[in-house]
Amino acid sequence: MLTVLLATRNRARILGNVLESFCHIKPPSGGWKVIVVDNGSTDKTAQIIASFTNRLPLHSVCEPKLGKNYALNAGLAMAEGDLTVFTDDDIFPHPDWLVELRKAADTQPLYTMFGGVVARRWEAPPPTWAQWLEQFPVYSHTDPLLKEGPVIPWKILGANMCLRSSVFQLETRFEPSMGPRGRSFPMGSETELLLRLGRQGHQAWHVERAVVEHFIQAAQLSKAWVGKRAVRFGRGQYRLLDLRETSSPRLLMGIPRRLFREIPKEGFRMAVAWISSQEETFIRRFWNFNFLLGKAIEARNLAHVSIAQTQPSISKSND
Repeated sequence: MLTVLLATRNRARILGNVLESFCHIKPPSGGWKVIVVDNGSTDKTAQIIASFTNRLPLHSVCEPKLGKNYALNAGLAMAEGDLTVFTDDDIFPHPDWLVELRKAADTQPLYTMFGGVVARRWEAPPPTWAQWLEQFPVYSHTDPLLKEGPVIPWKILGANMCLRSSVFQLETRFEPSMGPRGRSFPMGSETELLLRLGRQGHQAWHVERAVVEHFIQAAQLSKAWVGKRAVRFGRGQYRLLDLRETSSPRLLMGIPRRLFREIPKEGFRMAVAWISSQEETFIRRFWNFNFLLGKAIEARNLAHVSIAQTQPSISKSND
C-alpha cells in the first residue's frame, strides 16, 4: 500500500485534467490511495475534487492555513502504507509511474528516498531565450544525464518524490517557513527535507522509469515570471546553502557584505548586455541578478526574524 499526496490552491483550471490522468495510473502491488489537500481555495477546486471520488481511491482534506507545507503536513495524518509519494497539482504521470516507484522501493531496501523523472509539458512553444536558462531551477526539469541508481538527495524533485513512510513516524515534517505561501516565498522546501534526511543517514535512489510531466503554463514563459522565480530560488538557496556553508558572514543591515558588491556588479553587466543587444548574455545576467537579489531579501528577512525573537528577552532584562 502506498499513498500519493498533493496540495492544491485555486488551480481548478488544470486540476481536473491532472486527476483525469490519475485515472489511467496502473495500480501498484499492494494498492494505493491519493490524498488531495485543498489549501483554502476560493475557486471550484472543491467541486473538481468531489467529482473524482467515485473514479479514484481519493480522499480530501482542507487546510485553511496558507502554505503548501502546512497542507502537506496536514495530509500526512491521513497517509497509509509503507510509501508516501509526493507530487504537485500540475503534474501528469505516466501510467506505470507508481508501479516503477513501488518496484524500486521493494528492490532497494537500503534506500529511503526515491525520485523519478520530471519531464516538461509546454502549454505553448517556449521562446528562444528559455533555452539559455538552467532548466532545473526554472522549470523543474530532471537532469537528463541521470541514470538509474544512487543519487545525491537534492537531485530529487518534489514533483516526483517517494519516501518510506517510516520517516514520518518519527514526527519528521516539512518546514512550513519554506515553500509556496502566496506570491513571495523561499523555494526548496522538499529539498530542505531531503537534505535533512540525508544528514541523518538516509540514502536516495533515482528511478529512471518513473516519469511524470510538469505542465508549464504559457504565463510562465515571460521574463517577468522568470525574474520572480529567480528571486524565490535565491531566497531558498540562501536558506539551504549560504547559511550552512558560510560561518559568521560579515553583515550590513542583516545582509552579507559581499552581496552589496555582487548585486550592482551583476546589474551593470546585465545593463551592458541589454544595451549591446547580447540577448543570451542578458538573459543569463538577468537570472543571476534576481537570484542574488533573492539571497539579499532572505538574509534581511531572517535578520528581522532574529531581532523579533530576541526582543522579548531584552525587554524582560530591562524591567
